[in-house]
Amino acid sequence: MSSKSELTAIRDEPDPILRARQASALINEYQQQSLELARLRREAIEEAATTRGLTFTQVAKELGLSKGRITQIRQSAPPVERALFGMGPVTVAVPIRPVPDRDLGMIAAEDTRSAEAITEALRKLSLDVEHYEIPASGELDFDGDAVIICGPKSSAEAAELIAADPHFTFAPDRDGRWSIRETPTERTYESPLDNDPETHRDVAYLSVRTTDDSRRLLVAGVHAIGSLGAITYVINHLSELYQRSKMDANLSTVIETAFDGLTIREAERISGIRVWP
Repeated sequence: MSSKSELTAIRDEPDPILRARQASALINEYQQQSLELARLRREAIEEAATTRGLTFTQVAKELGLSKGRITQIRQSAPPVERALFGMGPVTVAVPIRPVPDRDLGMIAAEDTRSAEAITEALRKLSLDVEHYEIPASGELDFDGDAVIICGPKSSAEAAELIAADPHFTFAPDRDGRWSIRETPTERTYESPLDNDPETHRDVAYLSVRTTDDSRRLLVAGVHAIGSLGAITYVINHLSELYQRSKMDANLSTVIETAFDGLTIREAERISGIRVWP
């Protein structure tokens, strides 16, 4: 539907409450598009300076703007790595985990902390955030851009996303212990926590997927604390991850985390970043 058609449809809506809701939704959509256009302009200006060897004064002249206006654009527009998460709004999804002898499940403290951390980072990037609790049945019942903090054990749909990765698998062995395996090399990444709980280390799968209309970042720890470590890695390496997925590529990697309770002491990549179309 064109912008004019959307406006006409809202204007013709007889119910004033519904009309107000529709107008608010469209305003939010336009605001997100405006922010993305500002980001694209900033990125293009910086790319012109870098790839063409131009000064910002020369770029300003090419665009018919003053150097001061170029400086203002570069300082006020959202960071270019904002696009790692799409245009927004971004749904942050965490699983409800079953609890023995209880009708209602619960969200793990590690997942709550992960959601809080990535929500804060997204808002700093001027992205609107929505929250979704993945039911025990595992459905990812939402559209658009998302950060999914969930492993294959908690969601069959998350498992399908991981299964589509040509570089990594994430599955249990005969004894039911989960591990991540790199397909080409057959290297296996096991959680040190499973071998010795006193090590306070875990591993997690991290991927970014691009479709025609959305970007979905998924983190899945062998244990929930591994997901928190992967989220920490994402927040600390936004620029690197964006540059590797800049041309709408999919990517995946493995993160190892050292922790103390819910405090992440270290989160580092222990495999290469694998990219595919």
